[in-house]
Amino acid sequence: MKLKFKNKKEVDLKVKKLNWFGRVIGLMFSRREKAHALLFDFEKPVRVPIHSWFVFFEFYALWLDDKSNVLEIQKVKSWRSFVRPQEKYVRLVEIPLNRKYKTLIERLPRCRED
Repeated sequence: MKLKFKNKKEVDLKVKKLNWFGRVIGLMFSRREKAHALLFDFEKPVRVPIHSWFVFFEFYALWLDDKSNVLEIQKVKSWRSFVRPQEKYVRLVEIPLNRKYKTLIERLPRCRED
């Protein structure tokens, strides 16, 4: 998947697209180093909050529009109960903070922290 940022920068990211059950579980109960970047795809624009209960490591949440333009980025800490972007979105990508994604995360623009 190609992520497009406001500064015209594009980043390729291999993501795991989730089914209905996967969207319910997300990164919960995953081990940090084995966790993959996850793609949550919604049928229409939503502003649904996420949580990080039972996620024992920090991750980045990237909210995207239907053309994969990044609307907002937020670093999410463990055990947060309510994390929501400012705008409606169609896709959500969760990127775990682990060695596999270290170089990608270093290239991300500055973001909001919860």
